[in-house]
Amino acid sequence: MYRVTIDREACDGVFACLTRDPRFVEDDDGVATLDPTADPVPPADADGGTVRTDSETVVGTFEDSLVDDARQAAEACPFDAITVEELGGENA
Repeated sequence: MYRVTIDREACDGVFACLTRDPRFVEDDDGVATLDPTADPVPPADADGGTVRTDSETVVGTFEDSLVDDARQAAEACPFDAITVEELGGENA
């Protein structure tokens, strides 16, 4: 299990993350958010996760094998607005 956090204040809408992980999409405010259903053909072991959004952050918790995609999205962000944390479980 892992958690992906997007700092909405730090995100500047460059969207380098969108090309690394299709769960990252642009929201109505012009910053990145998470939509687990956005991938037109999600991998067989993808899950819908749990995504919470408030004015400051988007936090998604997932239990699938896509953690490396999320890490690549975080590494691509020039503003360090994305963090990925392992929480334990099958991906720990």
